[in-house]
Amino acid sequence: MGSTQYEKTLGTASRCVPSVAFQAPAPELQMGTERTTQNPIQCAVITGGHGYDVRNFHRLFRSLPEVDAYIQHMDDFASGRASVRDGYDVALFYTMLMEGPSDDGPWYAGKPQAALARLGETAQGIVLLHHAILAYPQWPVWSEMVGIGDRSFGHHPEQTLRVEIANSEHPITAGLTAWEMDDETYLMEEPDADSDIFLTAEHIKSMRAIAWARMHKRARVVCIQSGHDNLSWANPNFGEILARAIHWTARRI
Repeated sequence: MGSTQYEKTLGTASRCVPSVAFQAPAPELQMGTERTTQNPIQCAVITGGHGYDVRNFHRLFRSLPEVDAYIQHMDDFASGRASVRDGYDVALFYTMLMEGPSDDGPWYAGKPQAALARLGETAQGIVLLHHAILAYPQWPVWSEMVGIGDRSFGHHPEQTLRVEIANSEHPITAGLTAWEMDDETYLMEEPDADSDIFLTAEHIKSMRAIAWARMHKRARVVCIQSGHDNLSWANPNFGEILARAIHWTARRI
């Protein structure tokens, strides 16, 4: 996909939000071309391959406005019916499964390769959160979705970042200003030219890109480097970005 097609697809007017508190779009606004219902966003939150703080992770997603989050392991997502998977407005991945994916595993794991290869065939949004950008490092499909060819990495816990707004015209960042946040960082290649980097940080132990948007076939994708644990989850600016990322990929803003 070339940059011209990407820019055409992302030709959504920015919406200025004057405060940090997330404001869902008014019901009468038509901000997307395919998903215009104003019911709460149905969001599959897929985990696996990495431990996490369960209680605070659930609290994070319960706090997001107009988002119904269904937290589930990759086995459950991949073994469910295709109609169920397709019924989510957004699939958000918080996975760090490094092998495969393969459809030759045990029965309870379903067919993850087939399920993940279908991503982008519909307008269902995709969010890749923190270590999900590292998953399946040898699978070209996931690298295309992330927008980074070589995803070998180094990681550095509990770093303090000043997060800068790199694209104030994007609906996810409109009206926001820079902030400081503690989080685990990654050192790896930067996203390719088809990515719209909207958050950055200048830090010796972090890649410059903190969050970026791109297209994967028909789907809007947001990749967020941040989000390791409650050091970042409890930061209201991180919660704001995550909420807007879900709303944007669902074509609500």
